[in-house]
Order: sequence, then structure tokens, then C-alpha cells
Amino acid sequence: MTEAADPDFRHSTPPEIEDLLANVPGLQSRWDKLTELGRNEYICWTISAKQEATREKRRQRMVEEVLDGKKRPCCWPGCPHRRESARKFVDA
Repeated sequence: MTEAADPDFRHSTPPEIEDLLANVPGLQSRWDKLTELGRNEYICWTISAKQEATREKRRQRMVEEVLDGKKRPCCWPGCPHRRESARKFVDA
């Protein structure tokens, strides 16, 4: 039996993203303007990729999107840990 998703689930910020926040000019202030849910969506999107090369591409895209003012990753169904309907995208 599959466990229900937790609507209050929040990911911890991984060290790779913390490094980007500390070292990319302007990123921390834009990141801080995102909602908790928006930050959680970016974190989940970057860590959910199976290959490190894909995770790195997603982190770089996250930097670009956040600096451009985007609030959530484009074309991401949402954190599967929060939304049962999104689990199929990571439980394959």
C-alpha cells in the first residue's frame, strides 16, 4: 500500500543549493522572495533527477529561472512528496 502524500512536507535545502545561494550574486535575495512552497518545488525538482548530470543542469536552470523572477520550475507536476497525483513521475 502506498503512503499518502504529506501536504506539509518540506525538503531541506541541499548543500549544492546552499552553495549557489551563497555564491551567485542576487540569488539569495530572489530566493528569499519565493514562498516556502516555491522553494520546496525547486529543491524537489533538482534533487529528484536520478543522474548527477541532470541534477546539475536543473540547478543551473533553477538559478536562471529564480533570477528571472519565476516562482516555480516550469513543467514540473509538483513535489511528489506533497501531492499523491505527482508520485507517478518519480516512482517509475
